[in-house]
Amino acid sequence: MAQQLAIIVLVDIGNALETNNLEGNTYLFDNMKLHGSEGQGTDELVTAIHGAYWRDGSQATEQVLNWLPYSLGSIPPTVPRSYQSDRARQSDEQALASLDAITAKAGAVGSDPAAELNQIRKATGTRVKTTRRTRGRLSGQKVLDVTGQVITDTSAAYSYPGPVITDIYGEAVDEKIMYPAEYGSPDLVTDGWYWSATVDTSRPGTYAYTMRMQLHKLVQESGEALWEPVNLTCRSKLVITSEPKRNGFTGAGLGWLPIAPGSAGPQQQGATQQEGTSGYAGSQQQPTPNV
Repeated sequence: MAQQLAIIVLVDIGNALETNNLEGNTYLFDNMKLHGSEGQGTDELVTAIHGAYWRDGSQATEQVLNWLPYSLGSIPPTVPRSYQSDRARQSDEQALASLDAITAKAGAVGSDPAAELNQIRKATGTRVKTTRRTRGRLSGQKVLDVTGQVITDTSAAYSYPGPVITDIYGEAVDEKIMYPAEYGSPDLVTDGWYWSATVDTSRPGTYAYTMRMQLHKLVQESGEALWEPVNLTCRSKLVITSEPKRNGFTGAGLGWLPIAPGSAGPQQQGATQQEGTSGYAGSQQQPTPNV
């Protein structure tokens, strides 16, 4: 059965958009650190992939890679899926309540409806316009900061949408070392999609590959806020090793588990043992009498 390996792609979206580069703004992790992976927590991760072959030289074990992209400095992806919609609805409800209050005291001495309406406008936040390229999870959402508060001033710090992997290519794919594809999933943290690849472990070596990432930058156009897609790339590597299939308990070759004679421990006085009973090997051993 193939082993599942995970690669976390953590992106500092704010700095990546400012420099228009993922180099130095991407942090890669996998779950093979104790098995030889190098560069954990940097953009120079080399993922160790252990393959195995049978006695006849044929491939014994494939490996499966899964890439999971996340954003650094954004609202965690583990919050409920309705979180942004709930926050937007709450800001609308607060604005309606404030409008009712203004209406109730209309004409009162000392009231300033213009200033109060301006405060309501700020409280309702900025809703991002839906475009053909930002349909789906980015459609019509209000802009939130990293604490989940609705904001109006888009020049302030705000929460970016998570990065999206749109393609995986390069040497490892061209050499048919791995076969990446995007798959559907019931896991809503990844919006129902994730990238995975089967790796051919019969050809040891080091192979590079490139991930194309899509980030989104908030821009103002004709007085409206829009999420503008920005496509950048980052590289990583696989190092594939291969060794004979062996017993996971003993480290030796495949076969029956070796059990030393008498390893089952002393038996009760007078107890008998049937020859060939499972769990024992060698001749029957008699207990040593006390002197």
